[in-house]
Amino acid sequence: MKCAFLRSESVTKYVINGGNPLHGEVEISGAKNAAVAIIPAALMVDGTCRIENLPQISDVSTLLSILKEMGAVIRVVNKRTVDIDCTRIGTTRATFDTMRRIRASYYLIGALLGRFGSADVAMPGGCNFGGVRPIDQHIKGFNLMGAKVAVNGGVVSAEADGALRGTTIYLDVVSVGATINLMLGAALAEGMTYIENAAREPHIVDLANFLNSMGADIRGAGTNVIKIRGVKRMAGGFYSIIPDQIEAGTYMAAVAGAGGRVVIKDVIPKHLECISGKLREMGVTILDLEDSVIVQRSHPLVKTHIKTMPYPGFPTDMQPQISSVLCMADGTSTVTEGVWDNRFKYTDELMKMGSTIRVIGRTAIIEGVSALSGAQIKAGDLRAGAALVIAGLCARGETILEGVHYIERGYEKMVSKLSALGADIKSVYIPDEPAIAEKDAG
Repeated sequence: MKCAFLRSESVTKYVINGGNPLHGEVEISGAKNAAVAIIPAALMVDGTCRIENLPQISDVSTLLSILKEMGAVIRVVNKRTVDIDCTRIGTTRATFDTMRRIRASYYLIGALLGRFGSADVAMPGGCNFGGVRPIDQHIKGFNLMGAKVAVNGGVVSAEADGALRGTTIYLDVVSVGATINLMLGAALAEGMTYIENAAREPHIVDLANFLNSMGADIRGAGTNVIKIRGVKRMAGGFYSIIPDQIEAGTYMAAVAGAGGRVVIKDVIPKHLECISGKLREMGVTILDLEDSVIVQRSHPLVKTHIKTMPYPGFPTDMQPQISSVLCMADGTSTVTEGVWDNRFKYTDELMKMGSTIRVIGRTAIIEGVSALSGAQIKAGDLRAGAALVIAGLCARGETILEGVHYIERGYEKMVSKLSALGADIKSVYIPDEPAIAEKDAG
């Protein structure tokens, strides 16, 4: 009889002692959702493109590594700026294990198909908060543009006979991912492409602006019809990514929950209107300046009702964070998810902290409580992780948060930014306990 001891790998956790109001200033990084579309778009550029204001997050590092594995020349200029030269990319295959760590890897399909007429891309990973994210609208659009697309063994294979052809594509649902992927494919296609019922999010406009700065001809981004006249070639250039709407909204929600007064800098206030409006309904004071907002909360929060919708509606990526804050509002609030079928898995973790939440289908009914209590909890996806950080900042006592690798996919230096505002939060390396000995008869 022999015995082997199994040990789990040690992990990083956040330890939060709640109860401190937030005060000071915080600078918002470049938009994660724009960066993860613009980096794959660099594949389509015949020359060097310099991308500035990149957030320092793991999703960006992963995508840059993928491009490097494909043959791109990448030079780090400084911590927020890189030069990418994809002139000599010699493969249309992107099936590395790293692809499965990040949902935005599927943008490589549109980029490779648009430039080379062929793509083999591993199905994406990233957050899972309610089943597999479908790519049927992506496939529908590429088929209409003349490509044949198949999914086999976790790999999307797309092939066009020559260049993609411009056409009219009506999206059956408003899909950010499909809108971006089809824009990429159409930028170098033959003729005109019209994407109808297109998503309108700020990062879609940012991608269009990036492509146009490299020589593309895209109009209507930010409206529900995007018109793309295919060009023969895109050359190099410079581009700076917009501020992150969701990161800014997360810090706004943190101030709303923990109290205090914070100046949130380097933002586009218009992008935040859908978030600011709901926070004002909850009793939070928000002052819009030219490129910053001041958020202050000194009185008790009040209930409100929220439904997530495509932009310019309330963003689904802010749903967990606002729900966390509503756990401490006076009265009964409802949060209805209008984009994804199931994005309420994190509510089980909030209930461990003393919240009262009942989920019925796509709606969470939240009864406000006087206070949350610290607990040992675990993040299951990026935005849920941010919501649990907010809950920890507001709770009495110590909260230990696991699964923080999700948070670091999309938030740059969250721990240090919150610490600078007066939060008691630390990132600590905690060895897991040895597993029970497993006996192996032999």
